[in-house]
Amino acid sequence: MNDLGNSPAARDIANVIHPYTNLAKHRETGPMVIARGKGVYVYDEDGREYIEGMAGLWCASFGFGEEALIEAAVAQMRALPYYHAFGGKSTNPLIDVSEKLLSIAPENMARVLLSNSGSEANDTLIKLVWYYNNAHDRPEKKKIISRIKGYHGVTVASASLTGLPNNHRDFDLPIARILHTDCPHHYRYAEDGESEEEFATRMADNLESMIVEEGPDTVAAFIAEPVMGAGGVLVPPETYFEKVQAVLAKYDVLLLADEVICGFGRTGNMWGSETYGLRPDTMTVAKALSSAYLPISGLMVSEDIFDAMVSESEKIGVFGHGFTYSGHPVCAAVAMRTLELMEERNILAHVRAVAPKFQQRLRALGDHPLVGEARGVGLVGAVELVADKKTKRSFQPGDGVGPQCALRAEKHGIISRAIGDNIALCPPLIITESEIDEMFDRFTKGLDEAEAWVEKEGLRG
Repeated sequence: MNDLGNSPAARDIANVIHPYTNLAKHRETGPMVIARGKGVYVYDEDGREYIEGMAGLWCASFGFGEEALIEAAVAQMRALPYYHAFGGKSTNPLIDVSEKLLSIAPENMARVLLSNSGSEANDTLIKLVWYYNNAHDRPEKKKIISRIKGYHGVTVASASLTGLPNNHRDFDLPIARILHTDCPHHYRYAEDGESEEEFATRMADNLESMIVEEGPDTVAAFIAEPVMGAGGVLVPPETYFEKVQAVLAKYDVLLLADEVICGFGRTGNMWGSETYGLRPDTMTVAKALSSAYLPISGLMVSEDIFDAMVSESEKIGVFGHGFTYSGHPVCAAVAMRTLELMEERNILAHVRAVAPKFQQRLRALGDHPLVGEARGVGLVGAVELVADKKTKRSFQPGDGVGPQCALRAEKHGIISRAIGDNIALCPPLIITESEIDEMFDRFTKGLDEAEAWVEKEGLRG
């Protein structure tokens, strides 16, 4: 690349390792340096404006520059900038946000364990599933079933739950006792003429076959996002979770709901579990819990699981788990203020009011010559780019059509996210109808340019 001297881009290339980035290409292209944000917009170091169509990473629900959250952080910093929760110590923000979470959670959630990220929450969850079954003298009931294209984090254990090949390749993952069942994406995996309900039946039957083959006495839990986010915004087919839960109940298998993306209003309800009728034994939350202003996550568990934790810690003498920053008071204070703002500003009502516009503009993209499927719920969605709309034939992975589309949309002032040849959109929950129109107008220009590029390069084969 050109000589950038001592610019932020040059210093970035010289010093920073970027997650989910082609590190070789990054040395040539350099970073986009974001300097500031306001509302649903962010601005790069040269002052160019972008609609943040991904709310950062599915998380900045109140957008950028929300003074109420900034003030909550500053006030708590002044009062008590840090304390821990080890050895029975506590702080008011930790108590407040835990109590608040349980008040809005499904009725069977009994206690909260806070940590710092969705990955940590799901990593902790794996340990607690094993801990729980040891407490019940079931040392073999330890396998956890995830799904192909599911996303649950990037620690050694949580990345094993994640069902995406690039999170496993050359990391020597997944670890033992983590299994993966079918991806319930009707558009891509249904058989010819198979309805959504028939497809859901087949998915549940395949799950049951896996449990039986592995041995029900060895299968502890099934983990699922209500909507599969990083797998491509995959919305469950009709009756899917109803049928899956019947299988889990039959074999005494826990249901673990990963609400890291879906929680706090994204689907139009407080929880994706509410939208799709899940009755989970545990829930992991993060991202919009603090509108991403500070890192915080939570794991909520049922009374039965908490009772097992108590008995095990009594037997051992300690609950031997926790992080230095678990329940960090500043993060907890910001999370608490975020949950208060959701109520004060009736964010759920706002999402329900503007989501029809978002979904209407999204679904209209299904007619675009480059789009095979447009799918979503609430204020999250994706378009799947295909080489042939009739046969659903995908482009070759090396063609890079998805990244090209996202890059061209970016040039028109909209940040989206390419997940292979799926382009995801997940704007801040505060977005207005006029901003939704502006977002899709900008995105469509990028999509049109990507279609022209595909034709010019002869990538349809």
